[in-house]
Amino acid sequence: MGQSVSDLGSGLYKVRVARPGQGKSGGYRTLIVYRAGVRAIVVFGYAKADLDNIVTDELAYFRTLAKDLLALSEVDIQRAIDGRVLYELGSDSR
Repeated sequence: MGQSVSDLGSGLYKVRVARPGQGKSGGYRTLIVYRAGVRAIVVFGYAKADLDNIVTDELAYFRTLAKDLLALSEVDIQRAIDGRVLYELGSDSR
């Protein structure tokens, strides 16, 4: 995934994203639930200027969420998308 990725455990990763025209250090952070070849789900995003880091209880919540999301079947994921609980991003979604 690259140098700007931190493995937070349980399939949860923090990815640093640069602001346009600036570096990554003061940019954005995204929390992504990821398993290679299975799925990637962005679950949270924030500007570094607005939030320094997530706290321990938030991290525990996001790790539990990651485990739960990774345990869902493809049918469950599609139902969540159909029910607008999850949103699918792609070339045809706007």
